[in-house]
Amino acid sequence: MAGPFLRQPSLEELNASSADSLVSHLGIRITAQGEDWLRGTMPVDARTRQPFGLLHGGASVALAETLGSVAGNLCLDPEVSMAVGLEISANHIRAVTEGSVTGTARALHVGRNTQVWDIRIEDEAGRLTCVSRLTLAVVPRRR
Repeated sequence: MAGPFLRQPSLEELNASSADSLVSHLGIRITAQGEDWLRGTMPVDARTRQPFGLLHGGASVALAETLGSVAGNLCLDPEVSMAVGLEISANHIRAVTEGSVTGTARALHVGRNTQVWDIRIEDEAGRLTCVSRLTLAVVPRRR
């Protein structure tokens, strides 16, 4: 069964599209993709830690929304529509203080007007650190 992605640009193209944005500032990189999933990493360092030395929950949410949004837009014809964040929730399961985290986005629903993505974030040992659910609105492409 084919996945929901209509396009599969190279990892280089996906990462280049986020240059000079919050995504690049936080060090988020798309690292792998399949027919129906997208994976990326983010460092746990001075850019992404909160004052107590732990990975900031907002940084985890930024990783989750980045992966879900990029994946959601791969399901659409970019000449016609785009997917934008409508709602996101996250549960922070385990603290991370160093290294990096890896998130994987998988579609739960890809519809004409909305998409729902599940994003699981793990530490370098493969332990679950955050689960997130992202709802995207599919809107006409702005010119």
